[in-house]
Amino acid sequence: MLVEATINNISEVSKEVEISASASEIQPHFDKAYSDYRPKVEIKGFRKGRAPLDLVKKLYGDMIEHEALPTVASQLYRDVVKEQQLKPIGEPVIVDMDYKRGETFRVKIRYDVRPTFTLKDYKGIPAEKPVHPVTNREVEDEIVRLQKMNSTTEEAESVSDDEFVVTAQVQELDKTGVPIIGKKTQDARFYLADPQLEQPIRDALSQSQLGNDYQIAFQHQHDEHTHDVNLRISVSKIERVILPVFNDEFVKTVTKDKVATAEEFKTKLRQDLVEYWNEKSRRSVVNMIIGEIVRRHDFQVPESLIRSVLEGLLEEVKTQYPDKQLPADFDPERFFQENRAYAIYQAKWALIREEIIEAEGIKADDKDLEALAETESGRIGIDKQRLVEYYKSSDQIKDRLVSDRIIKFLVEHAKITEVPHKDSEH
Repeated sequence: MLVEATINNISEVSKEVEISASASEIQPHFDKAYSDYRPKVEIKGFRKGRAPLDLVKKLYGDMIEHEALPTVASQLYRDVVKEQQLKPIGEPVIVDMDYKRGETFRVKIRYDVRPTFTLKDYKGIPAEKPVHPVTNREVEDEIVRLQKMNSTTEEAESVSDDEFVVTAQVQELDKTGVPIIGKKTQDARFYLADPQLEQPIRDALSQSQLGNDYQIAFQHQHDEHTHDVNLRISVSKIERVILPVFNDEFVKTVTKDKVATAEEFKTKLRQDLVEYWNEKSRRSVVNMIIGEIVRRHDFQVPESLIRSVLEGLLEEVKTQYPDKQLPADFDPERFFQENRAYAIYQAKWALIREEIIEAEGIKADDKDLEALAETESGRIGIDKQRLVEYYKSSDQIKDRLVSDRIIKFLVEHAKITEVPHKDSEH
């Protein structure tokens, strides 16, 4: 036998194959490497790429063979996988190579395998469903927020309520009231109705007048840290915030004539809020069910799957920067370490999810694809039948439908208890 392969167990999910190949077995791979390299060679007395192959081997053979070894190793690995019907997942990793020209080539390649585990109970999972009844106050608050987004201002001499913006010079002071050098801010703006504004600042400026100074001392608390704040605020400008009247004309303007009346807008706004809270509640239930299912399954996750999730997360982070270029001080390995627990969780769920799908025979059939095409056709302006044909050829669409169906299945078979939403009081 020209090629020998020994499989060693590294862990429950990791194996290592040791491959030994004779010189005659790997020679065809090197012959191809010589032919591929020949056109690049310039040897005195010959046109580029026309030097005799034997001369190329003599001058560059050792280098060519060593450069070709990873490719040879990968091909040998694929041959062994096929011959021994191995079932690797993820990308294999070459961990060691040993080769001397004309002798046996030895290589060790590590690869991951799917973990074997028993599917635990995934039906009847207890889950709490947060319920949030939308109130008139919420609807009115959203309308006010929209009015503020479309507000105008006019200059004033003094402040009379919270609907004012105060522009001022802010000077930090030490404990004795002496200005701290380098701690002065010009044209700081304080919107008194901003809920994030420190209450002592709001109180000090609630009756402020143009040109006056106000000294403020208070303690600022951030998480568990508390520090003293001592400021002198010199008011340089005061602006009254003028909210537009909420009426039919205002509604037509902000919706670009998509909604005609204020009452119609309120009705639609309430519907949007109901949908928002329902979706938030649904996500909470789904996360609780999946979290409990993952908790019930204790098995080792292949490192290649963890790495795949982490690399996917990193790609998402890249989209937040110009040209998808991470900052120079961004440390990918630290990012991977910080998100490793989440990646293990996601990889674990992906494996459990596949087992449940197989156990329940969940799949996307033509009826599902047609229903999706019916919904999407009008929205994106593409003929339904064309969408159906595209969906039938798209594994991504089928996977999306299967994902929707398995979540629906788990929710339908869960033991759900309704509870007040913790944010309801707000």
